[in-house]
Amino acid sequence: MSDTPEEIVKPWYRQFWFWFVFSPLIYIIIMCSVTVTIALKGADDVIIDNYYKEGRMINQALEQDKRAQELGLSGELRFDRTTGEVLLNIANAPTDTSLMPGQLLLMMGHPVKAAKDQLITLTAIAPGRYRGELLVEPEYSWYLTLYPVKDLALRKEAPWTLSGEINFRVAEKTLLAPRIQ
Repeated sequence: MSDTPEEIVKPWYRQFWFWFVFSPLIYIIIMCSVTVTIALKGADDVIIDNYYKEGRMINQALEQDKRAQELGLSGELRFDRTTGEVLLNIANAPTDTSLMPGQLLLMMGHPVKAAKDQLITLTAIAPGRYRGELLVEPEYSWYLTLYPVKDLALRKEAPWTLSGEINFRVAEKTLLAPRIQ
C-alpha cells in the first residue's frame, strides 16, 4: 500500500481560492443591486418624459394666462394650517358663470416629489370668494395653479389660469396672478 497519508479534500465553500476569486464578484453584485434599488425608489420626478406634449401645454397655458390678464383677474390665497382651511378671494371677479363657476380647482405642485402634489376643490361661498380643505398639511415651498374647472383632465379647456408660489416657512398667504405680466 502507500506510505503517504491520504490528503483530506475540503468542500468547495471552505476552499481559500474559491473565496479569494468570488468574494469581490459577490460584493459587486450586492452593491449593484443596492444602487439600482436606490435609483428606482428615489427617481427624480422633475424630469419630463414627453417633451412635445409639454410644449403644447405651455402654449395652451400662455393663452389662458393672456385671457386672465385681459379679464384683470388676480387672487389672494390664504391657508390656515391649523384647521386645514383654504380661502381664496378673487379681485375683479366677473359675474359670468362660465368664467367663474361654482367650483375651482387648485393644484398644489411639490417642486421635487410628484407624490406629494395636492388637488383642492374650492367651492364658492360668495361672489369672488371660495373655500376648500387641505388634504395634508403642506411644508416648505409649493407651486400653485388655479383652474376654473372641476376636473384636472379638463384644464386644457379652462378659459383662464392663475399661478403663484408659496413658501410655508415664511408665509401662509400668497398672490395668484397670470404668469405673464
